[in-house]
Amino acid sequence: MLHMSASAKVSLLLCWGLLSFGQKTPVSPFVSNLNTKEMSTKGPVIVIGFVGGFVRHDDSVHSGVQLAAHIRGAYPLGVYIKVFENRRREQAHDEILKILDTDRDRTLSDEEKRNARIIIYGMSWGGSETVELARELEGEKIPVLLTIQVDSVPKRGQNDRLIPSNVAEAVNFYQLDGLFHGEPKIQAADPSRTKILGNYRYEYKRESLQCENYPWYDRIFVKQHTEIECDPAVWGRVESLIRSELPQVGQDAATQGQKH
Repeated sequence: MLHMSASAKVSLLLCWGLLSFGQKTPVSPFVSNLNTKEMSTKGPVIVIGFVGGFVRHDDSVHSGVQLAAHIRGAYPLGVYIKVFENRRREQAHDEILKILDTDRDRTLSDEEKRNARIIIYGMSWGGSETVELARELEGEKIPVLLTIQVDSVPKRGQNDRLIPSNVAEAVNFYQLDGLFHGEPKIQAADPSRTKILGNYRYEYKRESLQCENYPWYDRIFVKQHTEIECDPAVWGRVESLIRSELPQVGQDAATQGQKH
């Protein structure tokens, strides 16, 4: 595992902020990048993404789906990454439990829980579901490495501001214009256990983004909410944060993965 301090991660965010997400990469099925022996004891790093609104999990127009495809390409072995519709939180939760159950006895031992390496990110309603999933895992004493919210919008009865104490680090990207806008300030339920990496505001009134591939009604009725979703600077920072928690991949392993 590649570990970085919070300050180093913030610096990395600033350096990688302009990473392009213009390329549309097809979505591939689950892949993992740990060798068989290590997989049998620890399992892969689990990255779960939630799209916003009524977006399909495989709609590659959306940056959250593109991000998952980029990471799959960079980590052909050892990382499980999958995108879900925001209404499919329980499906994502069940999938996490299956992956963590490395001995396949349908019960998670304390060791299997300790070995969990989970990252969750989401856009809009998906941002709120990110926190809800982490909170659900907290009730099962399962740790989460990192949560990332992008213009998080809560559903009725949800609290997307308070980050549960099983989350090691959390970060929030938001904008405040238009009909829909994100939660401006996330907080740790237990600051001694959760590091808030930052609440980063974006503003699109002066420099508007075109988001040409997005539906016309999104670009008109939820303009700024859509712009933060298509902003390559935002999603470059999201990807750099996720990569900072993933295993180092040697050049040989990366090359081998490209051949398959």
